[in-house]
Amino acid sequence: MAVRSVALAPWHWIVRGYLRLIDPLVEGCVRLGIAPNALTLVGTAVAIAVGGMFAAGWMHLAGWTLGLLAFFDVIDGAVARRAGRTTPFGGFLDSTMDRVADGALLGGIVAFYATHPHPAGRGPLMLGVALVALVAIQLTSYTRAKADLLSVDLAGVGWFERPERITLLAAPQAFFGLRWEWGVFDLVVGVLAVAAVVTVGQRLRHVARALYLS
Repeated sequence: MAVRSVALAPWHWIVRGYLRLIDPLVEGCVRLGIAPNALTLVGTAVAIAVGGMFAAGWMHLAGWTLGLLAFFDVIDGAVARRAGRTTPFGGFLDSTMDRVADGALLGGIVAFYATHPHPAGRGPLMLGVALVALVAIQLTSYTRAKADLLSVDLAGVGWFERPERITLLAAPQAFFGLRWEWGVFDLVVGVLAVAAVVTVGQRLRHVARALYLS
């Protein structure tokens, strides 16, 4: 457990710093009375657009767009809590749209590998890796939802949560794009796939232990 905490410390530091950076935006949305559900839908639209950019191979644009506009994806809940506007439907909508956004982002990456010749000949391999990432990332959310129904808490269980995934999809692409024969991008997709598969395994084990020991 200590190793995991050390390994993820840089990611948590980045996420916490980003949340502090966008805190004035949260306050501004609260003062203007902007509906949290509207922010959720805008964030989903941004993710769908970025998925299209990934599919077209516009990696720099995709990275910068996701990095600069990702606040729509993370402030809806903060605005709802701070404004006292949390509702069961809001939580349901947010969770549902997060799955749409994840599918659009990873689906765009799958489409990119399927339609662009890989300069290093890794196209079929990376297409398979991207498909694994797509399915496993959806499963990470599914396992949390099913665990909640079983009254099993999965908070903190797993390598990557959604903010870390968004950071990984945004920052390297913004700065490196498809340099070095797509090496950085391939590495990002590989890390996403491995982290998601491991997270699903960790959550399955956690739920099994919780249910069998209860």
